[in-house]
Amino acid sequence: MGNNGKGKDKDKDPESDDRVGKQQYSDLLAPLQVELNNLARWVQHHQKRVLILFEGRDTAGKGGVINAISETLNPRMCHVVALSKPTETEQAQWYFQRHVAHLPAGGNIVLMDRSWYNRAGVEKVMGYSSDEQVQRFLKQAPAFEKLLVDDGILLFKYWLTVDQAEQEQRMAERLNDPLKRWKLSPIDLEARLKYKEYGQARDAMLEATHTKHAPWTLVDFNDQRRGRLTLIRHLLDQLPDCQVPEAQLAFPPLSGKPAKEKFDGPVKPIPLANLD
Repeated sequence: MGNNGKGKDKDKDPESDDRVGKQQYSDLLAPLQVELNNLARWVQHHQKRVLILFEGRDTAGKGGVINAISETLNPRMCHVVALSKPTETEQAQWYFQRHVAHLPAGGNIVLMDRSWYNRAGVEKVMGYSSDEQVQRFLKQAPAFEKLLVDDGILLFKYWLTVDQAEQEQRMAERLNDPLKRWKLSPIDLEARLKYKEYGQARDAMLEATHTKHAPWTLVDFNDQRRGRLTLIRHLLDQLPDCQVPEAQLAFPPLSGKPAKEKFDGPVKPIPLANLD
């Protein structure tokens, strides 16, 4: 389902390529979400621990694919983690320490919207971490992930790729949409001017942390819908057949006519909204 990459016109006009439409996307996503629910039952049945990291530039589409994966799953076993900037106390801890508390327990899936890789990306490019801290991170991250994998955690690392022209369009859309403006921060607007620097930091990160036990998977997200479908299909293909027998639930008919909800106390439902 990858991008067909026709010509270079797409660089001038991000909408010129053959993008997945809303209806086509919904039709293709529905069976994948059924498979994701099968996966969730398999994870619970076998008490597996699944950890998925989503990384990429600002506006790449991390939140959208995380929502596509999690929206039909039981929120008690599928957890989304999106940490804010570290507190003063966390800044004085071992760098990985605050992330450890969010690792999955048995029977759980954790989706991390950004992760410890912030140190190799935004912290490096924006100067929040010293070169010494970044180099220490790049040395420690593979060892840290090896411990996770050796302990049985199923770890997946995805980098969502996006061209600068597409990124610019998405940022402008967020800036002009009051429902999306919260996604932009002054740091995001400053970071957009460092597209090349982010690419260089990404390459150094991949070179140091793409390992046999915890490899990276890059997914083209210039077409976000196509990217979501591609990523989810890839994720499902990395795991065994997830079919687990479902418990048969009894659903006998009611003994009488369905009742209407009544309120005899002092509190009543508020009036329904006038949609005219």
